[in-house]
Amino acid sequence: MESSAYGASLAGGAFDLGSFIKRPQTIVRLFSWLFAIVVFATIVSEGYINEQTKDETACMFNKNDSACSFGIGIGILAFLACVAFIVLDAYFPQISNANDRKYIVLGDLSFSGVWTFLWFVCFCVLANLWAKTNQDAVPADAARAVVTFSFFSTVTWAMLTVFAFRRYRQGMDEVGLGYNDPASDHISPYPSGVPEGYQQSPFTASSAGQGGYQPPAY
Repeated sequence: MESSAYGASLAGGAFDLGSFIKRPQTIVRLFSWLFAIVVFATIVSEGYINEQTKDETACMFNKNDSACSFGIGIGILAFLACVAFIVLDAYFPQISNANDRKYIVLGDLSFSGVWTFLWFVCFCVLANLWAKTNQDAVPADAARAVVTFSFFSTVTWAMLTVFAFRRYRQGMDEVGLGYNDPASDHISPYPSGVPEGYQQSPFTASSAGQGGYQPPAY
């Protein structure tokens, strides 16, 4: 039976792109990456409107610039985090140190949990501001898309949090069952120079000297 740690086989296995893409965690992470692009790109391109009587632009969500900045900020960071974690997920089976795997899983768990909360806050804030906005003066479709995909992002990041927690629990169980970190195994793979079962000859140098020729005493 092949050993594993934190939901991945031990180092040395070949990377299978097809299997990696089909993993539920990878699929959800790709959706999170896509939703983040939709949110921040929509706000950047259509989220600021310019009234005819004013020269300055204002956020389409009830003219609250902080709301637009918040959506752009967490969207860009979520986009970058998805790229980073996808790379780490692909490289994860090649990491032989169990502690390094543990830190990666804990980082994924912590970040996913925090971003689930932030996306939920973003959804609530934008939905509340959109209800107070004069929808005739703003691009309504773009605003609805931002609110909708903020909610979708909350769901996908919550799923990523669950996946990371399950992988962490699995890793703890595997370590408890006796997983040995190859990096900390200092047993030499080379055999010693003495064959197994070798016994020292009964004729030692001292015994040979005692049993040798002795001249007669006159």
